[in-house]
Amino acid sequence: MALAAFIGMLLPLQALINAALGRQTFGALFAALASFSVGTAVLALWWLATRPGFDAAALAKVPWWGWLGGAIGALYVVGATLLVPRLGAASLICLVVFGQLLGSLLLDHYGVLHVRQPIDSTRVAGAVLVAIGALLVVKPWQTPAA
Repeated sequence: MALAAFIGMLLPLQALINAALGRQTFGALFAALASFSVGTAVLALWWLATRPGFDAAALAKVPWWGWLGGAIGALYVVGATLLVPRLGAASLICLVVFGQLLGSLLLDHYGVLHVRQPIDSTRVAGAVLVAIGALLVVKPWQTPAA
């Protein structure tokens, strides 16, 4: 749980770094591309350092949707890079977490790609509390400061 919290703490920093890179270079899309390029290099080195086995035939067995994780990650990184300067880090992350919670509840409830975990009143109450927390951080009723 501590590792998950630490990774969560890094996500707003990633968005802020990417936004700064985008401002200093060629925009948000380039910054996201650079982020993924550096990330790919780090993962490739890490993977090679662990000397895993490689079976090319296994790649052919992966269903088409098995490759969508990278596209979803790219959408997140570009979106966060574009939105963090407008929303701020805290508001961005609150809204992302709220969206993740809603999506997770639905995926769990219907058992998408894993064992079904039905929505119950406790989980709904938790989602409502997260929504209230997000509203208190985002404060959509206030006009943005100049």
